Amino acid sequence: MGSLSLSQAQSALEACLAKADDIGSPSSVAVLDGGRELLAFARMDGALLASAAISQAKAYTSRSLGCDTRDVDALAQPGGALFGIHTAHLAVGRALITFGGGVLVTLDGEPVGAIGVAGGTPDQDHEIAAAGAAALAG
Repeated sequence: MGSLSLSQAQSALEACLAKADDIGSPSSVAVLDGGRELLAFARMDGALLASAAISQAKAYTSRSLGCDTRDVDALAQPGGALFGIHTAHLAVGRALITFGGGVLVTLDGEPVGAIGVAGGTPDQDHEIAAAGAAALAG
């Protein structure tokens, strides 16, 4: 299993913070390694207090499911094939978040980590997280 380095995580974090500032969305940003452990984190001034935990849960969900969190949203709605997934992981003490803001980080086609962002709308959060992933893809 590949994983992000601390240097890569910090680069992604900086790209996310710049994007959040650019679009005016005070946010919390979490960067997790390939094993779903926190490598880098920041909560911008003015970000919602809840955004710290939510950003980490979004990154955890993205890496756990191997996709961006927004890709799970429709499937997790009532009647969807994955309805109830948001509570499925609570037995191990971790929430799964099924709306936008968690982005899987891949390098050379291999998943190596994830970025989670919370503080704006799900679309804004996704845009910010995607900017961090793009900074690593070069």
